[in-house]
Amino acid sequence: MTTASGPDGPPHRDISSTFFKGLQVLSAFDDDHPRLTMAEIGQITGLDRAAVRRLMITLVAFGYVQKTGKHYGLLPKILTLTGSYMRGNAMGTVVQPILNRHSKDLLKEISLAARADTEAVYIAKSILSDADISFGFTVGSRLPILQTAIGRMLLATCDDATLSQIVRTAPLRPYTAQSLMDREAILSKVQDARAQGYALVDNEFEAGVAGLAVPVGPVAGATMVIGVSVPLARLTGTDLKTHALNTLQQCANELVRSRTGV
Repeated sequence: MTTASGPDGPPHRDISSTFFKGLQVLSAFDDDHPRLTMAEIGQITGLDRAAVRRLMITLVAFGYVQKTGKHYGLLPKILTLTGSYMRGNAMGTVVQPILNRHSKDLLKEISLAARADTEAVYIAKSILSDADISFGFTVGSRLPILQTAIGRMLLATCDDATLSQIVRTAPLRPYTAQSLMDREAILSKVQDARAQGYALVDNEFEAGVAGLAVPVGPVAGATMVIGVSVPLARLTGTDLKTHALNTLQQCANELVRSRTGV
Protein backbone atom coordinates (compact mmCIF):
# COMPACT_ATOMS: atom_id res chain seq x y z
CA MET A 1 0.00 0.00 0.00
CA THR A 2 1.10 3.54 -0.72
CA THR A 3 0.04 6.88 0.63
CA ALA A 4 -2.79 8.71 -1.14
CA SER A 5 -5.15 11.52 -0.29
CA GLY A 6 -8.75 10.64 0.42
CA PRO A 7 -11.44 13.00 -0.93
CA ASP A 8 -12.68 14.03 2.53
CA GLY A 9 -9.56 13.94 4.64
CA PRO A 10 -5.78 13.99 4.96
CA PRO A 11 -3.44 11.45 3.36
CA HIS A 12 -3.72 7.95 4.82
CA ARG A 13 -0.93 5.41 4.49
CA ASP A 14 -3.39 2.52 4.10
CA ILE A 15 -5.10 3.94 1.02
CA SER A 16 -4.15 2.31 -2.28
CA SER A 17 -3.01 5.14 -4.54
CA THR A 18 -3.43 3.02 -7.68
CA PHE A 19 -7.03 2.14 -6.86
CA PHE A 20 -7.70 5.75 -5.94
CA LYS A 21 -6.37 6.89 -9.32
CA GLY A 22 -8.57 4.32 -11.04
CA LEU A 23 -11.63 5.77 -9.32
CA GLN A 24 -10.54 9.25 -10.42
CA VAL A 25 -10.39 8.05 -14.02
CA LEU A 26 -13.86 6.48 -13.86
CA SER A 27 -15.26 9.65 -12.27
CA ALA A 28 -13.96 11.71 -15.19
CA PHE A 29 -16.81 10.35 -17.32
CA ASP A 30 -20.03 12.28 -16.68
CA ASP A 31 -23.03 13.80 -18.45
CA ASP A 32 -20.84 16.39 -20.16
CA HIS A 33 -18.00 13.96 -20.93
CA PRO A 34 -19.39 10.58 -22.01
CA ARG A 35 -16.42 9.96 -24.33
CA LEU A 36 -12.88 11.12 -23.57
CA THR A 37 -9.41 10.88 -25.07
CA MET A 38 -6.45 9.92 -22.94
CA ALA A 39 -5.26 13.53 -22.96
CA GLU A 40 -8.67 14.77 -21.78
CA ILE A 41 -8.72 12.21 -18.97
CA GLY A 42 -5.32 13.46 -17.89
CA GLN A 43 -6.52 17.08 -17.90
CA ILE A 44 -9.60 16.27 -15.82
CA THR A 45 -7.85 14.05 -13.27
CA GLY A 46 -4.45 15.71 -13.15
CA LEU A 47 -2.76 12.33 -13.68
CA ASP A 48 0.24 11.95 -15.96
CA ARG A 49 -0.08 10.24 -19.32
CA ALA A 50 1.73 7.06 -18.27
CA ALA A 51 -0.62 6.52 -15.32
CA VAL A 52 -3.71 7.20 -17.43
CA ARG A 53 -2.46 4.78 -20.10
CA ARG A 54 -1.96 1.92 -17.62
CA LEU A 55 -5.31 2.49 -15.98
CA MET A 56 -7.21 2.67 -19.27
CA ILE A 57 -5.55 -0.52 -20.56
CA THR A 58 -6.63 -2.25 -17.33
CA LEU A 59 -10.22 -0.98 -17.49
CA VAL A 60 -10.53 -1.98 -21.16
CA ALA A 61 -9.10 -5.43 -20.42
CA PHE A 62 -11.66 -6.04 -17.67
CA GLY A 63 -14.60 -4.82 -19.77
CA TYR A 64 -15.51 -1.63 -17.93
CA VAL A 65 -14.34 0.74 -20.67
CA GLN A 66 -14.38 0.57 -24.46
CA LYS A 67 -11.86 2.21 -26.77
CA THR A 68 -13.05 3.54 -30.13
CA GLY A 69 -10.30 5.25 -32.08
CA LYS A 70 -8.74 7.75 -29.67
CA HIS A 71 -11.80 7.94 -27.44
CA TYR A 72 -12.83 5.91 -24.41
CA GLY A 73 -16.34 5.36 -23.06
CA LEU A 74 -17.89 3.40 -20.21
CA LEU A 75 -19.48 0.00 -20.92
CA PRO A 76 -22.64 -1.48 -19.33
CA LYS A 77 -20.53 -3.67 -17.04
CA ILE A 78 -19.89 -0.54 -14.95
CA LEU A 79 -23.52 -0.79 -13.79
CA THR A 80 -22.81 -4.08 -12.03
CA LEU A 81 -20.86 -2.08 -9.45
CA THR A 82 -24.05 -0.25 -8.42
CA GLY A 83 -26.49 -3.16 -8.65
CA SER A 84 -25.89 -4.46 -5.12
CA TYR A 85 -26.41 -0.97 -3.66
CA MET A 86 -29.67 -0.49 -5.55
CA ARG A 87 -31.05 -3.90 -4.58
CA GLY A 88 -29.79 -3.68 -1.02
CA ASN A 89 -31.65 -0.41 -0.53
CA ALA A 90 -34.81 -1.68 -2.24
CA MET A 91 -34.73 1.07 -4.85
CA GLY A 92 -36.82 -0.87 -7.35
CA THR A 93 -39.23 -2.66 -5.02
CA VAL A 94 -39.93 -0.02 -2.35
CA VAL A 95 -38.46 3.39 -3.16
CA GLN A 96 -39.54 3.61 -6.80
CA PRO A 97 -43.25 2.90 -6.13
CA ILE A 98 -43.32 5.53 -3.36
CA LEU A 99 -41.76 8.16 -5.61
CA ASN A 100 -44.12 7.23 -8.45
CA ARG A 101 -47.23 7.54 -6.29
CA HIS A 102 -46.44 11.02 -4.98
CA SER A 103 -45.17 12.10 -8.37
CA LYS A 104 -48.63 11.46 -9.82
CA ASP A 105 -50.10 13.82 -7.23
CA LEU A 106 -47.66 16.58 -8.21
CA LEU A 107 -47.63 15.75 -11.92
CA LYS A 108 -43.88 16.29 -11.66
CA GLU A 109 -40.90 13.96 -11.45
CA ILE A 110 -39.54 13.45 -7.93
CA SER A 111 -35.85 12.64 -7.51
CA LEU A 112 -34.01 11.02 -4.61
CA ALA A 113 -30.40 12.16 -4.18
CA ALA A 114 -27.41 11.80 -1.88
CA ARG A 115 -24.12 13.63 -1.50
CA ALA A 116 -20.96 12.29 -3.13
CA ASP A 117 -18.11 14.51 -1.99
CA THR A 118 -18.88 17.94 -3.49
CA GLU A 119 -21.70 16.85 -5.81
CA ALA A 120 -25.28 15.70 -5.51
CA VAL A 121 -26.01 12.37 -7.18
CA TYR A 122 -29.40 11.03 -8.23
CA ILE A 123 -29.99 7.55 -6.81
CA ALA A 124 -33.65 7.14 -7.79
CA LYS A 125 -36.24 8.98 -9.88
CA SER A 126 -39.97 8.64 -10.31
CA ILE A 127 -41.37 7.53 -13.65
CA LEU A 128 -44.00 9.90 -14.98
CA SER A 129 -44.56 9.83 -18.72
CA ASP A 130 -46.56 13.07 -18.85
CA ALA A 131 -44.36 15.15 -16.53
CA ASP A 132 -44.40 18.81 -17.56
CA ILE A 133 -40.64 19.21 -17.20
CA SER A 134 -37.66 16.90 -17.44
CA PHE A 135 -33.97 17.66 -17.88
CA GLY A 136 -33.17 14.13 -19.00
CA PHE A 137 -31.25 13.34 -15.81
CA THR A 138 -31.11 9.69 -14.82
CA VAL A 139 -29.96 7.64 -11.86
CA GLY A 140 -26.26 8.40 -11.44
CA SER A 141 -26.49 11.91 -12.89
CA ARG A 142 -24.60 14.53 -10.90
CA LEU A 143 -25.80 17.99 -9.91
CA PRO A 144 -23.87 21.02 -8.66
CA ILE A 145 -24.24 21.11 -4.90
CA LEU A 146 -24.10 24.88 -4.42
CA GLN A 147 -26.72 26.11 -6.90
CA THR A 148 -29.53 23.55 -6.78
CA ALA A 149 -32.25 22.97 -4.20
CA ILE A 150 -31.27 19.32 -3.84
CA GLY A 151 -27.63 20.29 -3.37
CA ARG A 152 -28.32 22.95 -0.75
CA MET A 153 -30.66 20.66 1.16
CA LEU A 154 -27.92 18.01 1.22
CA LEU A 155 -25.49 20.63 2.50
CA ALA A 156 -27.98 21.57 5.21
CA THR A 157 -27.76 18.02 6.57
CA CYS A 158 -23.96 18.28 7.02
CA ASP A 159 -22.19 19.25 10.23
CA ASP A 160 -20.87 22.81 10.36
CA ALA A 161 -17.27 21.89 9.57
CA THR A 162 -18.18 19.83 6.50
CA LEU A 163 -20.64 22.47 5.34
CA SER A 164 -18.06 25.24 5.61
CA GLN A 165 -15.42 23.23 3.75
CA ILE A 166 -17.70 22.31 0.86
CA VAL A 167 -19.05 25.83 0.45
CA ARG A 168 -15.47 27.11 0.28
CA THR A 169 -14.15 24.53 -2.18
CA ALA A 170 -16.98 23.12 -4.33
CA PRO A 171 -17.06 24.20 -8.00
CA LEU A 172 -19.02 27.39 -8.59
CA ARG A 173 -20.08 28.58 -12.01
CA PRO A 174 -22.73 30.93 -13.44
CA TYR A 175 -25.32 28.60 -14.98
CA THR A 176 -27.71 31.55 -15.43
CA ALA A 177 -27.60 35.31 -14.98
CA GLN A 178 -29.21 34.77 -11.55
CA SER A 179 -26.77 32.11 -10.32
CA LEU A 180 -25.59 33.09 -6.86
CA MET A 181 -21.79 33.44 -6.98
CA ASP A 182 -21.12 34.72 -3.46
CA ARG A 183 -20.08 31.75 -1.30
CA GLU A 184 -21.03 33.50 1.95
CA ALA A 185 -24.49 34.22 0.54
CA ILE A 186 -24.82 30.56 -0.47
CA LEU A 187 -23.83 29.51 3.05
CA SER A 188 -26.57 31.76 4.40
CA LYS A 189 -29.11 30.15 2.04
CA VAL A 190 -28.06 26.68 3.23
CA GLN A 191 -28.46 27.74 6.85
CA ASP A 192 -31.94 29.03 6.01
CA ALA A 193 -32.77 25.65 4.47
CA ARG A 194 -31.53 23.90 7.60
CA ALA A 195 -33.72 26.09 9.80
CA GLN A 196 -36.90 25.87 7.72
CA GLY A 197 -36.57 22.23 6.67
CA TYR A 198 -36.64 22.78 2.93
CA ALA A 199 -34.62 24.44 0.17
CA LEU A 200 -36.07 26.55 -2.62
CA VAL A 201 -33.81 27.71 -5.46
CA ASP A 202 -35.07 29.54 -8.53
CA ASN A 203 -33.38 30.65 -11.75
CA GLU A 204 -29.91 29.61 -10.56
CA PHE A 205 -29.37 26.30 -12.35
CA GLU A 206 -31.82 26.66 -15.24
CA ALA A 207 -33.47 29.91 -16.30
CA GLY A 208 -37.19 29.97 -15.56
CA VAL A 209 -37.02 26.86 -13.39
CA ALA A 210 -37.39 26.47 -9.63
CA GLY A 211 -36.20 23.58 -7.49
CA LEU A 212 -37.73 22.49 -4.19
CA ALA A 213 -36.16 19.87 -1.91
CA VAL A 214 -36.73 18.34 1.54
CA PRO A 215 -34.70 15.91 3.66
CA VAL A 216 -35.64 12.26 4.06
CA GLY A 217 -35.87 12.29 7.85
CA PRO A 218 -34.76 14.95 10.34
CA VAL A 219 -32.41 17.48 8.78
CA ALA A 220 -29.56 16.76 11.20
CA GLY A 221 -29.53 13.02 10.55
CA ALA A 222 -30.61 12.80 6.91
CA THR A 223 -28.33 11.26 4.29
CA MET A 224 -30.75 11.65 1.38
CA VAL A 225 -33.12 14.30 0.09
CA ILE A 226 -35.94 14.37 -2.45
CA GLY A 227 -36.78 17.21 -4.77
CA VAL A 228 -38.63 18.47 -7.82
CA SER A 229 -37.82 20.91 -10.61
CA VAL A 230 -40.73 22.87 -12.06
CA PRO A 231 -41.38 25.96 -14.18
CA LEU A 232 -40.88 28.96 -11.91
CA ALA A 233 -44.43 30.19 -12.49
CA ARG A 234 -45.77 26.99 -10.91
CA LEU A 235 -44.22 27.84 -7.53
CA THR A 236 -44.95 31.55 -7.36
CA GLY A 237 -48.36 31.06 -5.79
CA THR A 238 -48.44 30.29 -2.05
CA ASP A 239 -51.01 27.50 -2.47
CA LEU A 240 -48.99 25.77 -5.18
CA LYS A 241 -45.79 25.98 -3.16
CA THR A 242 -47.55 24.69 -0.04
CA HIS A 243 -49.04 21.76 -1.95
CA ALA A 244 -45.69 20.84 -3.50
CA LEU A 245 -43.92 21.13 -0.15
CA ASN A 246 -46.56 19.07 1.68
CA THR A 247 -46.44 16.37 -0.99
CA LEU A 248 -42.65 16.14 -0.83
CA GLN A 249 -42.74 15.96 2.97
CA GLN A 250 -45.36 13.20 2.87
CA CYS A 251 -43.23 11.31 0.35
CA ALA A 252 -40.15 11.74 2.56
CA ASN A 253 -42.03 10.49 5.62
CA GLU A 254 -43.21 7.41 3.75
CA LEU A 255 -39.65 6.70 2.63
CA VAL A 256 -38.50 6.90 6.26
CA ARG A 257 -41.26 4.54 7.42
CA SER A 258 -40.44 2.09 4.65
CA ARG A 259 -36.82 1.89 5.80
CA THR A 260 -37.61 1.54 9.53
CA GLY A 261 -40.52 -0.87 9.21
CA VAL A 262 -42.85 1.43 11.23
